[in-house]
Amino acid sequence: MTRQMTGAKMIVQALIDQGVDTVFGYPGGAVLPIYDEVFQQNSIKHILVRHEQGAVHAAEGYARSTGKPGVALVTSGPGATNAVTGLTDALMDSIPIIVLTGQVPTFMIGSDAFQEADTVGITRPCTKHNWLVKETDQLAETLHTAFHVATNGRPGPVLIDIPKDVQFATGTYTDKKSLKSHYKPQVKGDIDAITKLAEMIESAERPVFYTGGGVINSGPHASQLLRELVAATNFPITSTLMGLGCYPASGENWLGMLGMHGLYEANMAMHDCDLMINIGARFDDRITGLVDKFSPDSKKVHIDIDASSINKVIHVDVPILGDVGHVLEDLLKIWKSRGRKTNASALKNWWGQINEWRAINCLSYKQEGKVIKPQHALSRLEALTKGKDRYITTEVGQHQMWAAQYLGFEDPNRWMTSGGLGTMGYGFPASIGVQLAHPDACVINVAGEASWLMNMQELGTATQYNLPVKQFILNNERLGMVRQWQELLHGERYSQSWSEALPDFVKLADAFGAKGILCSDPDDLDDAIMEMLNHDGPVLFDCLVEKHENCFPMIPSGKPHNEMLLGEESTKGAITGAGQTFV
Repeated sequence: MTRQMTGAKMIVQALIDQGVDTVFGYPGGAVLPIYDEVFQQNSIKHILVRHEQGAVHAAEGYARSTGKPGVALVTSGPGATNAVTGLTDALMDSIPIIVLTGQVPTFMIGSDAFQEADTVGITRPCTKHNWLVKETDQLAETLHTAFHVATNGRPGPVLIDIPKDVQFATGTYTDKKSLKSHYKPQVKGDIDAITKLAEMIESAERPVFYTGGGVINSGPHASQLLRELVAATNFPITSTLMGLGCYPASGENWLGMLGMHGLYEANMAMHDCDLMINIGARFDDRITGLVDKFSPDSKKVHIDIDASSINKVIHVDVPILGDVGHVLEDLLKIWKSRGRKTNASALKNWWGQINEWRAINCLSYKQEGKVIKPQHALSRLEALTKGKDRYITTEVGQHQMWAAQYLGFEDPNRWMTSGGLGTMGYGFPASIGVQLAHPDACVINVAGEASWLMNMQELGTATQYNLPVKQFILNNERLGMVRQWQELLHGERYSQSWSEALPDFVKLADAFGAKGILCSDPDDLDDAIMEMLNHDGPVLFDCLVEKHENCFPMIPSGKPHNEMLLGEESTKGAITGAGQTFV
């Protein structure tokens, strides 16, 4: 169906046709025609953020927690450049978002006009694809194509740059049913390769499933198939930071997260396995550590929707290009048809070895005295929110790793964090996006005080819309991960790793109209957390924790998976320094 309308109206109509219910944005001169159309409709809720970076992170949180694309609307020039960090973050973590940017009129492009920037050029390296639309008649097709590209294949961010005169002009609108896209990623895996994997499953002596965000991106069905496969084979399973929740943390086969701050048993299993089945992960450097010594004796299989990710970092023996859900479905059918066989006796011995590694209890810590250990704070948060309809976002740093270690995720889409880019300031606006997508849920952003301050202005957004997001700040008055690396790797020279001018977070919350809570005594912690959870509006929780606590386990730079630093409470290894064990 075709209709005549202005470009600005086309944009709003396309969003409605695509099922968009929420847009995060910040107005400016180059997008005022679009905002005028937003004002005249009631189908889409617009959320006024306080910074364009916040708009994109909020769209990421919305997308990650729903599986639907998030949408951000910003103006030209600085509006677009402020969105670059969020775009790059979404590209690294494969998050489907659509960013709409205003641009100066077409006849002014290239004249250094007010608030002009080469948005397409600037964002080309940090988007899956981008467009500059110079003809109003091309706008509708471009909008529908953008949603298709963002959500198919390996998900990612796309951007449409729309000059102001294109927004004012009238053109022909075509609905999404008329879209004929040439972008058709391969979703079915090669049957011969999948059959080869089934054969390897039958004979493996020390197998491990290594899963990532691709399982979650494939949809709930993929997570269910993965759980069925793990239960049927009785193979151990671990995950990257982005894959947490694709298999339940309470599952018997769960080894915990792997990688630089992964669990001892997960990293040891990855190092000693003879069959590694990578499902929807990309062999990130935080996972592989020293590439030359990564899982040296294993056959490696890689299932991924993105051909460019296969053999990019680690050469694999069996590459399988396809969507995780489709491949797992075919794998289960083929393996079952062959008799559901595994090497049971070898697998029993493998589990015996894994249980020895588990006995080391690498996450053990000792809470004593009147200073709150950050691990204790998160353990109590886990205990007091377990069973709730809970979504967790994080900022980036030590608190992020502790959250991944001590909070358990039973389902996909419940854990939103910045993995590949490691973006400080991500978690707060992401929690706003999650809360808007799930208004009745318990949404908690686990933060460090330094990261939280990077987008603290979004407290205005939370209070304006009365969003009951909980900001759980582990305040060690330090740039914790920077300080840890300076202690362990730079001779304890603490260069610029703490601020001497932190705000009073309770007063800051009050100034924005939110609730502030301060807790510094472990004896008061449970009551303070419950006060936070029971408040029906936004809360800023300032939890004062041990200033110099280190995050373990940790694989030191340049070391393989089987050489880890552990906390002093772990039960194996020789003490090599204050508060750490080397194994």
